[in-house]
Amino acid sequence: MVMIEFSMFPTDKGESVSPYVARILDVIDRSGVTYRLTPMGTILEGEYDEVMGVVRACFKELEKDCSRISMTLKMDYRKTSESRLNKKVAKLESLLNKELKK
Repeated sequence: MVMIEFSMFPTDKGESVSPYVARILDVIDRSGVTYRLTPMGTILEGEYDEVMGVVRACFKELEKDCSRISMTLKMDYRKTSESRLNKKVAKLESLLNKELKK
């Protein structure tokens, strides 16, 4: 299972790109892939081909009317079928013996 964190946005649409980010989030939400939105990007979790297919679909959505697109992507792979989206944070909270801000 992979967990990726990515952000994608057009660089040719002015200062505020939230309408374009909203379009990407609609693609992600409709995909059925497990995800978590953060202020600086989105985390997707699932099988490699499924997750990368969502990233590709997001790119294709922006490509329709954007001439320049920026994307950052980090990926963590672990040979397991168990979700780690919540467990990674829970593990750190248990080591610190306190709840962290989310």
